[in-house]
Amino acid sequence: MNYKEGDYYYILVRKNIKKYRLKANLTQQELAEKTCFTYQYIRDIESLAVIRRPRLDTLGIFAEALNISIKDLFDEEE
Repeated sequence: MNYKEGDYYYILVRKNIKKYRLKANLTQQELAEKTCFTYQYIRDIESLAVIRRPRLDTLGIFAEALNISIKDLFDEEE
């Protein structure tokens, strides 16, 4: 994959979306329904094999659906 150096935070956020989805015991389909995004989009966001750079408003939608603060998506703890 051809990620650029500036993609660090995009990758971090995408990993955290998956982490918090799993903590909430949601499937990708359930998260798709809560966010009004497609299952394919959720799958692509969580798959680092596809380059995705979600916008700030999109991150807000994810945070609200996962009942977390948007800043939690930037959490660097594993």
